[in-house]
Amino acid sequence: MKLSNLNSRLKEFNPRKIVIKIGSSILTAADGRLDIAQIESFAASIARVTAEGRQVIIVSSGAIRAGISEMSWKDRPQSIPEKQALAAIGQSKLMHYYDRSFEKHKRRIAQILLTRDDMDDRRRYLNTRCTLEKLLEIGVIPVINENDTTTIEELKFGDNDVLSAIVAAKMRADLLIMLTNVAGLSERPPSPNRPAKVISCVERITPEIEAMASKYVSKYASGGMISKLEAAKRATYAGVYTVVANGKQPGIIDAILHGDFEGTVFLADTTTRLSSRDRWIIYGKSSSNCRLVVDDGARRALVVGHKSLLPVGVIAISGEFQAGDVVEIYDQQDQLIAKGLVNYSASAVDKIKRLQSHKIAGVLGQKDYDEIVHCDNLVLLTDH
Repeated sequence: MKLSNLNSRLKEFNPRKIVIKIGSSILTAADGRLDIAQIESFAASIARVTAEGRQVIIVSSGAIRAGISEMSWKDRPQSIPEKQALAAIGQSKLMHYYDRSFEKHKRRIAQILLTRDDMDDRRRYLNTRCTLEKLLEIGVIPVINENDTTTIEELKFGDNDVLSAIVAAKMRADLLIMLTNVAGLSERPPSPNRPAKVISCVERITPEIEAMASKYVSKYASGGMISKLEAAKRATYAGVYTVVANGKQPGIIDAILHGDFEGTVFLADTTTRLSSRDRWIIYGKSSSNCRLVVDDGARRALVVGHKSLLPVGVIAISGEFQAGDVVEIYDQQDQLIAKGLVNYSASAVDKIKRLQSHKIAGVLGQKDYDEIVHCDNLVLLTDH
C-alpha cells in the first residue's frame, strides 16, 4: 500500500515534522520484559529520519512496563498507587535506554513529562510549545510521556494515544504515526485463526468507522483501537495525516515514510484552518465532563449561522465549570458539535438556561454577557 496512491492530495506528501507514538505493547518482549532491542531499532530508524532533515517528536509509553521489569513483577498492577510507583521506578530506566540507544547514532534526546494541567493553562501550554520548538531547532529529539507518577487521568484512559494527537496538533505536525500491536484498523478484531483485512485508507471517521473499533487491549497495554480512533479524529481535524501500523514490523518507520507498508492511513482535513488559540480550545482543556446540550434551533444557529450560543438555546448542562473554562457543546442527538470558552459558571448557566438574554440580570442580579459562549470563543467540530 503506497501513500502516494491513496489520494491526489498525498502525491507530493513529504512530512517534515513527525510525531511518533510508541505503545507499551511494542516495547514489551515475549517474556514480558522491556524490549531493549526494539528501542535500539527505533532509535536507528529515527536517527536516519532526522538525518534527512526531518524533525521528530517521540511520545513513548513504557514507564510502567520498565518498572515492572525492574521489580521483576509478573503481572501488570491494577491499583493506581502501584501503577504510579512503578512509573516512578521505570521512567528513569526507560529514558536511560532511549538515551543510550540514540547516543550510538550521535543523537541527543530530551525528556518532557506532561500532565493535563500543562494543557489547561494557556501560559504553560505556550511555554511547553516554545520548549519543544527550541529543542527541534537545535537538533534534539524530545521524548514525551504523560507524568504517570502524578496523573490519574492518563492511567485511566491510557496509552498516550490522545496525548500524541494533542502534541501533533499543537506542534502543527505533518504526520502522526501510532505504532501498536496490530496492523491497523480492520472491520473486526484480528486473531491468529481469523486474520482480518486491514482498511488501508480512511478518508473520514464516520460512526460506521467508529463502530469497527474494538478493544484491542493486550496484557501489557492500556489503550485500544477506540483510543486510536479518538486520537486520529483529533489529529486529522487539525490537518495532521495519521497512520496506525504494527510497530513490531522490522523497519516500519522507514517503510511508512517510503510509502510502502501495511497499515491504516487517516487522511487529514485540509479544509479546516485552526489558529493557535483554536487548537488550545479544542485540545488544551480536559473538559469531557463539562457539557452543554442545545436544542435544534441553537444547533442551526451555531453550525449554519456561525452565531453565538444564547441562554435560550441551552436545555441541559453537566459537570462543574467556571467562567472562562472550556465546555463541550452537544445537540439533542448526543453529537459533539463544538467547544468553546463559557462566559458563566455551571451554577449560573443552570439558572439562566432557556431564558432570553434580557432576563439574565433579573435572575443573576447582573448581566456580564448576553451569550453563554460567544462565537469568537467557539470552535465548531462539525459542518453539517
